[in-house]
Amino acid sequence: MSSLNLDDFTDLIERPDGGVRRDAEARRERQIVPPGSLGRLDDLGEWLAAAQGAVPVRPVERPRVVLFAGDHGIAELGVSARPAGSGGQLVRDVLEGGRPVSVLARRLGVPVRIVDMGLECDPETLPEDVVRHRVRRGSGRIDIEDALTLEEAEAAFRVGVEIADEEADSGTDLVVLGDVSVGGTTAAGVLVAALCGTDASVVTGRGGLAIDDLAWMRKCAAIRDALRRARPVLGDQLQLLATVGGADLAAITGFLLQSAVRKMPVILDGVVVAACALVGQRVAFRAPDWWLAARDSGEPGQAKALDRMALEPLLTQGVKVGEGAGALLALPMVQAAAALAAELPEIAEAEEKPEDDSDSSEE
Repeated sequence: MSSLNLDDFTDLIERPDGGVRRDAEARRERQIVPPGSLGRLDDLGEWLAAAQGAVPVRPVERPRVVLFAGDHGIAELGVSARPAGSGGQLVRDVLEGGRPVSVLARRLGVPVRIVDMGLECDPETLPEDVVRHRVRRGSGRIDIEDALTLEEAEAAFRVGVEIADEEADSGTDLVVLGDVSVGGTTAAGVLVAALCGTDASVVTGRGGLAIDDLAWMRKCAAIRDALRRARPVLGDQLQLLATVGGADLAAITGFLLQSAVRKMPVILDGVVVAACALVGQRVAFRAPDWWLAARDSGEPGQAKALDRMALEPLLTQGVKVGEGAGALLALPMVQAAAALAAELPEIAEAEEKPEDDSDSSEE
């Protein structure tokens, strides 16, 4: 029996400040560029002001990429274009600067934090600060067995809460959240199908490396079989994560919920994070108000999850690669929205300026 009461998050999570949002909207109406002419940037600036509780909105100066990593036993069935258990190599590639998220983070000057929750590799092959939170090595094959024990799921969830607290306490003002996993999109598909009440085929995508038709059929069958195991535990979100999730997914869910408690905005990356967000919404219905959907990855499971949470992706460039890269691409857009909301002059200020210049020239 778990000692973790997820119902507490319902009481702890508040919505972003509605009064501040109205003040931000009023300020926007007074600025020299007509409201609506900046498209989504208007809405983003107002959302960020409400999340910060500040008008004018403060610039996003201390963002951070946080990636939770894990290998999933279901990958043994050939549902991924990557070999089962190869998540550790992906993590090393990110750390060594050879992945898209590494390049973008370097270019944008954003630090990257990776948290190993269940990689199938020797801990000695990765830095201590990456592996110190690991709950277990790999996860169960969710079509025939649980991904985790309930105790492991609770431990992983608590790690996510702890990491969110660490980031909030250190001054991180926005998190770009992603995953580094092999087989993770299959587990995500099961969660989305279970929570949305759909069939496996509706949520089964081809992943970032575009698996072929045979692999897609194996993946669809794996999600179908795991879905049968998920449905009996739909009423218990922690048990659901233990049954068909994984340590990385449990940690992401805990991170998302605690970030909302701490009023720390989060940009969601791909289908894995979207599935965890959907679990988080089941726990606390106000939590999605603190999250932004970065991109449309083309994964049907992600589209289903975002639609259920009424989150519209910021970008639609067809970026399929994971590891937070797509979410990191959205960061400059959020920063631009904050700058425009804060720095565009109001009409009265613009009208006064020529008069002031004229007075000073006559003197």
